Amino acid sequence: MKILSYILLCFPLLSLAQQVPVEQDTTVVEYYYIEGDSIPKKVIDLDEVLILNKLNFKDKEDRIRYLILKRKTLKVYPYAKLAAERLTALNERLASLSKRSDKKRYTKIIQRYIEEEFSDQLKKLTRTEGQILVKLIHRQTGKTTFDLVKELRSGWRAFWYNNTARLFDISLKEEFNPIDVKEDFLIEDILERAFQARQLERQKPAIEFDYYDLTEKWLGISTKSNK
Repeated sequence: MKILSYILLCFPLLSLAQQVPVEQDTTVVEYYYIEGDSIPKKVIDLDEVLILNKLNFKDKEDRIRYLILKRKTLKVYPYAKLAAERLTALNERLASLSKRSDKKRYTKIIQRYIEEEFSDQLKKLTRTEGQILVKLIHRQTGKTTFDLVKELRSGWRAFWYNNTARLFDISLKEEFNPIDVKEDFLIEDILERAFQARQLERQKPAIEFDYYDLTEKWLGISTKSNK
């Protein structure tokens, strides 16, 4: 981002200077140029930034468990984000199609694309990574993998059953619940830190929760003054 400052005089033309009273007013206005945007702005809209507290671990083993969870969460989040994007695109496209045959054909196209691009990577996930993925799919779409399979059937049904349920032997009905499950809160904490560090691209969750309330509950740290 480049910042340029302009000094704007109250009189528009230098030739009119003698007609202006001795006490002249000047105004300093700062304009901001955002990279990729040619239009200067006086104000920059900033996203809300959460204040993250330092994590304290009971012992070395507790810290190791967190780091393992972190590694797995960072690994599978992009797939959950992709699922949300594909679901949104699929629903928008299906809504524009009137014929059932066209809808079925388009669903198969999406299925083949995902299978060809990500099938090999998903097969390499461990059982715990697969379970975290299922939770994050719920976080990003607002629906469990089981419900997605049930609603979309055909292509998506084959994809998720073959690549998730069968290989990882996990529950497709698992939800992301940071309010009642501490591991899910830790996953959310890991994601928020990764977003702020720009390790991951932020995507708004489809389910609602308050990070500060979660922090107060699970870490016993009151953060209401930071809101």
